[in-house]
Amino acid sequence: MKNFFGTYVKAAKYDIPSSIVVFLVALPLCLGIALASGAPLFAGLISGIVGGIVIGLLSKSSLSVSGPAAGLVVIVLNAVDSLGSYEAFLMAVVLAGVIQLALGFLKAGIIGLYFPSSVIKGMLAAIGLILILKQFPYLIGFTADAFGDMKFLQSDGSNTFSDFFAAFTHMEVGSLIIGLFSLFLMIFWDRPIIKNNGLLKRIPAGVLVVVMAIVLNQIFGLIAPNLAIDPVHLVSLPIISEMDSIQEVFTAPNFGVLGNPTVYVTAFTLAIVASLETLLSVEAIDKLDPLKRRTPQNAELKAQGVGNIVSGLIGGLPITAVIVRSSANLDSGARTKMSAVYHGILLLVAVAVFPMVMNMIPLSALAAILIMVGFKLTKPSLYKAQYLLGKDRFIPFFVTVVCILFTDLLVGILIGMSVGIFYVLRANYKVPYFFKEEKEEKESKPLIRIELSEHVSFLNKASLQLTFEHLPENREVLIDGSSTKEIDYDALEVIYNFKNTAHEKNIVCHFKNIPEFGKNGEIIQKPKLEVPHKKLVGNFKKSA
Repeated sequence: MKNFFGTYVKAAKYDIPSSIVVFLVALPLCLGIALASGAPLFAGLISGIVGGIVIGLLSKSSLSVSGPAAGLVVIVLNAVDSLGSYEAFLMAVVLAGVIQLALGFLKAGIIGLYFPSSVIKGMLAAIGLILILKQFPYLIGFTADAFGDMKFLQSDGSNTFSDFFAAFTHMEVGSLIIGLFSLFLMIFWDRPIIKNNGLLKRIPAGVLVVVMAIVLNQIFGLIAPNLAIDPVHLVSLPIISEMDSIQEVFTAPNFGVLGNPTVYVTAFTLAIVASLETLLSVEAIDKLDPLKRRTPQNAELKAQGVGNIVSGLIGGLPITAVIVRSSANLDSGARTKMSAVYHGILLLVAVAVFPMVMNMIPLSALAAILIMVGFKLTKPSLYKAQYLLGKDRFIPFFVTVVCILFTDLLVGILIGMSVGIFYVLRANYKVPYFFKEEKEEKESKPLIRIELSEHVSFLNKASLQLTFEHLPENREVLIDGSSTKEIDYDALEVIYNFKNTAHEKNIVCHFKNIPEFGKNGEIIQKPKLEVPHKKLVGNFKKSA
């Protein structure tokens, strides 16, 4: 227990500053998604608080952050209309949480392992592009649609590109100045001159941007009122003290609709879509984690289920793990899951204590933060690296990016998956490996030999992952690729991740004729034979 709390105390110097940045990113997203969903604004804040505190504490993910998701906006909007009231919809949210909890106990989370990394990276790159395109209008003072709406087509007939170009005809000079200044400050704060400074590197860029934006806007109000930002371009947080009763803050579900079949259809739809989005987001953020930690998928489904039950009972929107907030969390230097918890606490404090201060933040400053998050998700180097991996990886990646950009998150992922599966089915699919545990010898660990087959595809990723996770402790493991002619990037990534973390179970891992990664991520099919531990030399000679 002492070590448990000690880990979080040591990480607090990283987690607290990161949580502030995530809080600043999450605040407008919670409000915008609630607005786009046709729900009370406070519903978005409630789900953000529950996602941070409840799911944050229950989750075993170190870096993911949960909250209301833009990908569920259309489902929520249609469900409220079909069920006739927001209270009836809340009942569906509670039931969706129960279904997710059941899926976790049924160990259905394994589906997340079957998504190829090219599709996941395409999802990340597409979200980065969408963030840049969607937030640019806010950067220059044009608020055309809800802050959190990520869909290409809008309800008013406009789309992502039309809003982008329309922004140039509706610029507000004050917002433009603060937005460009904030963007410049974000870029400058990422330069070596800051990162190499022991004092300045401890100041989160997002926090500095928000503080400077508020100060600049106050200066405009004093010396140049014509540049002062109009309230419509500032954060608009509901003030609890001005509400008539607690019913305006919390809304209870209508249990009387349990006899309505539409409630169960809505609940099942929410549970499946939210679970899929969560598993994809967690898988994506795990790939970006510099410590290569892995999140147990079933435990995450259970945590999300409890979170949605709580959110539905007190009037919140459905919750998923969200890649935008998770990426901001990782990029800001978070080390443990407490960063997500702290961000939930900050949302609660902001709502209860500091709503007036929050309402002074220019949306253009928040847009600058999100644009930088978006750029880091869709860097040109990512496209180059995927191209160098070959067409069987680049085409699914690129198709995923384009389809998400012109449709929505789930449709784009499904199309990208279809293209990826097409390329996989072109290859010969065989059993990925032969597993054998040899007898224990004196003064040595038992040897487990895993011989890979001729073709190993991404469909074998889940099988390999589960095999590695269930290997007994205190073993020597030999992974032999001598018979392998072709191995997929995803499967190879799982193998290398296992080697890097094997020491946690006191396992010594050795490779024989396993391909290597080049500096651009490409697979080198003719590697050198790795020199094994001296105890395994005899085994290598026997297998030669």
